[in-house]
Amino acid sequence: MIEVRDLVEKAEQFLHTAEYVLSIGDYDSCASRGYYAMFFIAEAALLTRQLTSSSHKGVISLFGEHFVKTGILEKHLGNALNLAYRQRIIGDYGVDRRVTKVEAEDLLEAARDFVLKVKVYLDRWAEQK
Repeated sequence: MIEVRDLVEKAEQFLHTAEYVLSIGDYDSCASRGYYAMFFIAEAALLTRQLTSSSHKGVISLFGEHFVKTGILEKHLGNALNLAYRQRIIGDYGVDRRVTKVEAEDLLEAARDFVLKVKVYLDRWAEQK
């Protein structure tokens, strides 16, 4: 079974990759990896509530319902995850539209903030366990 720490490690790895590909000008991949860093750590948070989903939209929806709407995490984090999902679609599948440098930089900053704040929640959860 996938555990919280495995998802946190994956999120950190993807965040690091997003930083690297931004540095070499691959903005589409930066958006994709930044989103996935957020996605994996959101999955980790959901596991603390024994929640899972087999789809991206499901993870995003459950995260919003159980962490944002309840006030456990800030509203802007839910918005950032939704925006990152849309940017990831462009980065992964877009042919006539690409992620710009500014969009990639903004997404990476949002991903750093998202991962940091969800890790704070996960640390508190682990202490109570």
